[in-house]
Amino acid sequence: MNYHDYLQLDTLLRVQFPESDKQQAPAHDEMLFIVIHQTYELWFKQLHYETDSVIDVIQKPVLNDNSPELQTVVHRLERIVTILQVLVHQIDIMETMTPMDFLDFRDMLRPASGFQSWQFKALEAKLGLKFEHRHGQDYYTSQLRKEHIDIIKEAENKRSLLELVNAWLERMPFFDEDKNFWIEYRKQYELSLSNEEKNNLGAFDEMFMNIQSSATSPRSLSSSGCRAALFIMLYRGYPVLHLPFQLLNALLEIDVQLSSWRYRHMNMVHRMIGTRIGTGGSTGKDYLSAAADKHYIFNDVARLNSFLIERKRLPVLSAGLEAKLGFVSR
Repeated sequence: MNYHDYLQLDTLLRVQFPESDKQQAPAHDEMLFIVIHQTYELWFKQLHYETDSVIDVIQKPVLNDNSPELQTVVHRLERIVTILQVLVHQIDIMETMTPMDFLDFRDMLRPASGFQSWQFKALEAKLGLKFEHRHGQDYYTSQLRKEHIDIIKEAENKRSLLELVNAWLERMPFFDEDKNFWIEYRKQYELSLSNEEKNNLGAFDEMFMNIQSSATSPRSLSSSGCRAALFIMLYRGYPVLHLPFQLLNALLEIDVQLSSWRYRHMNMVHRMIGTRIGTGGSTGKDYLSAAADKHYIFNDVARLNSFLIERKRLPVLSAGLEAKLGFVSR
């Protein structure tokens, strides 16, 4: 096997065709623009590959929470985080191009736009971004080819990673065995609140006790899923909860990196074209800003941090439950 042949370099290195060269108006920075965006799409392909593998594992009817399978899920989620960090840092390279450098070829690209990246939209759907939670619902697939819209819709119609994580949390067995735990926890949580925070108690009941209010907001995690996730966060020091906590933490970090990427992208667009309309017809910075504010996928997991209490206030677990959470030698 030859390195050159294995990587198909003859093909890979011959797929950069600057429009400025075709129009005999060479723009030096267009090659950088093409290479970076092709690299993004390759990383998106890898993100799909990793996400699909995680979904394949976590959708199994039985998943041992202290098993090599769960270790694989955590490892690949952490790889997704690292790839997203690379995507954020690639903007540093893009920003070596000045606005005037971009204007040398920008008009030649119309109506092409990064907004037409169907891979990124399908990835968001696989992770758990619902159509009804998207910004610009009428616009987000308007410029895509039918075959790419079909791929996105297929991803939206399948169970997402977020939905599968919720189902996995609901299967966790630790709560029915100690009926008084949540009564005591709610009491300790109330004692931890300042006077200004007392209204959080209603949010606690809504999130963990399934008590609906007129102001109930859309939820992605069920009450039982929320209880399981909060329990993992509170008692992550027990051996059997190490991996589940790392899984939840990886989900939060995925949202952090996606948000970082969106805001860096928004600021780069503002720097490059100001308030002008994007080449694909979007409102440019304004559209990206609204999407960045709205497109948090694992928001319910992040909200759980609002309901943590100090370690000294944690309810003491029953001996039977504590034994199940540790490694018991016989």
